This record gives sequence, structure tokens and C-alpha cells, in this order.
Amino acid sequence: MSKLYIVPTPIGNLEDMTFRAIRILKEVDLILAEDTRTSGKLLKHFEIGTHMYSHHMHNEHKTTENLISRLKAGETIALISDAGTPAISDPGFLLTRACIENGIAVECLPGATAFVPALVNSGLPNDKFVFEGFLPEKKGRQTRYLELAEETRTMILYVSPHKLLKTLAEFITYFGEERVICVCRELSKLHEENVRGTTREVLTHFEKIAPRGEIVVVVSGKPIVKEAKKNKFQKEEE
Repeated sequence: MSKLYIVPTPIGNLEDMTFRAIRILKEVDLILAEDTRTSGKLLKHFEIGTHMYSHHMHNEHKTTENLISRLKAGETIALISDAGTPAISDPGFLLTRACIENGIAVECLPGATAFVPALVNSGLPNDKFVFEGFLPEKKGRQTRYLELAEETRTMILYVSPHKLLKTLAEFITYFGEERVICVCRELSKLHEENVRGTTREVLTHFEKIAPRGEIVVVVSGKPIVKEAKKNKFQKEEE
């Protein structure tokens, strides 16, 4: 039966690949890869010889219709990204939605993703949180910051290393110097690092040590100010 499999791949450490993910990638008729060169190394490591087809943010609008036709014809297809779970700040949503609209089965395997270990590593409240992914580059960036400044839940953002200093400076502008954050760098890799502190402290750290690698930033929410309890005499007057 035709089916689209959403298959997470390691964000760094290849030992995080699951047995099930390897089996599915070997059994499907086609693997959709964000970058076939990057994914080719992964498939070679696990001795997976399934044919790959390029599927990324620049061509997914054009390729989706053809892929739906292949699935309707009975093929099974696996979608992977360069790292982590597809559709999480990566291509995948359009094809998944199209499959659902066409009555084609979709199955997402559990597996690696960057924001979950970053949230847990941060030590910040994780009972409620909001995943923001990448902030808008220009248009809408200030508006989004003004909205996030009022967010009381823990926030998770993806930030490229060459924009980290700018982003941390913006945090100070919109969240203040004392907001607690954690910058998680190179998760699951040899040089994994979690830098915790106030926005000012973390900015000072990375001004001295240039940031490198894949980065996830976890930001504490706006503190909730509780109203002072009315004293006995105030209650009687009311």
C-alpha cells in the first residue's frame, strides 16, 4: 500500500539513528532528501541503497503533484531532511498536507529533533513552551519581538551562528538584560555546549568566543507579576 513515511535523521551523532528508520529507508521505493549529497553520506554509512530524489524548499511546490501521483500509483516514499525531523523548520508540511488531502497514509517516525534536548538541557520551565523556529529576517521581525516580549511561556528559537550576536543584542532590547536564556550549540556532537545565564552574560560570552555550529536558543518567558493580596481592612471596605 502507498504511504509517505516522515523519517527523522540524527542531528549530529549517528548513533541516534533508530533501527526502524534504517529498515524503512531500505524498504521504501524512494527517499526524498533535502540535500542528496548530505543524505548520501548517511545512507552510505548505514548501507542503504534506495534511490534518492531531491526535495527541498526551493522545489517542493513544483514536485509535490508528481510525488502524489507516484504515491497514488502504489509507491512508498520516505521523506528525510539534512538533520532532525522533516517539517520542523524544514520541508515536509506541503507534501504531508497534500497526502492527507488525497487520502494517502502518512506515518511519522519518532526520532531526533534539536529543540527537545535544548529545552530539557536549558533547565528552564518546560511544562509549557512555544516553539518559534527561525524569526523573520526583516519584515515582521520587530513585530514578532514585541509579541514575544509578552510571552510568559518558555520560548525556543533556531538561530544561525553568524546571526547569534545580533539576536542576543535584540533580546536585550526587547526582553531586557536580566532575562534568563540558554544557548545550546552542537547538540549531540563532540563539542556540545550549553551556555546559560542572563541575556547580557551570554552575549558577553559569545563576544569573546565566536559562535559556531548549529544553535538552539531557549528563552525564559516574561515573569508573571502576581497582584498583591488585599489586606483585611481593604476587603471590609469593599
